[in-house]
Amino acid sequence: MVQPTRTRIKADDYYQLPEYKQHELIQLIDGEVIIGMPPILKHQFIVKKILLLLAQVEAQKGGIAFAAPTEVRFDDDNIFEPDVFYILPANMSITRQDEKRIIGAPNLIVEVLSPSTAKFDRQEKYHTYERHGVDEYWIVDPVHETIEVWILNKSGRFQRQGAYGKTDTLQSVTLGTPVEVKTVFDT
Repeated sequence: MVQPTRTRIKADDYYQLPEYKQHELIQLIDGEVIIGMPPILKHQFIVKKILLLLAQVEAQKGGIAFAAPTEVRFDDDNIFEPDVFYILPANMSITRQDEKRIIGAPNLIVEVLSPSTAKFDRQEKYHTYERHGVDEYWIVDPVHETIEVWILNKSGRFQRQGAYGKTDTLQSVTLGTPVEVKTVFDT
């Protein structure tokens, strides 16, 4: 079977695409343009809950939290819109390089899985986040109501801290605070 040839592009060409200007849910993943589908309501509810949690941390400890469609440029091949992310006060310089996007690695990134994005969140994005030094990565599964937490170790590799269900409390290394998982999923 013949596989179709995929055209890969770089950031400068990506920003010039008509699709880039027309879609809010567009990303460049390993040089490939990916246009997403609008998320379901449960996905957005979870994003809102996590953003509110991070806004509380922001109010207490500083830093700043964002939600999609805020763009994060990691390199010329990877420009993502993470569902939610947090930048520590000491890392705020990544917000000042460009008025349209974050340039560099946030300290905490949260991706909420959906059928159209799960593969990217667990593979390409995972490896990009690891390679660029994201301190902590949460993969939130809305179906099973779990949060999988990955922490960057001293050798620059993600190490799985654990998977947490609704009755669990996870200790975020980046936030320096415990998080009751039920607060993310309860309506």
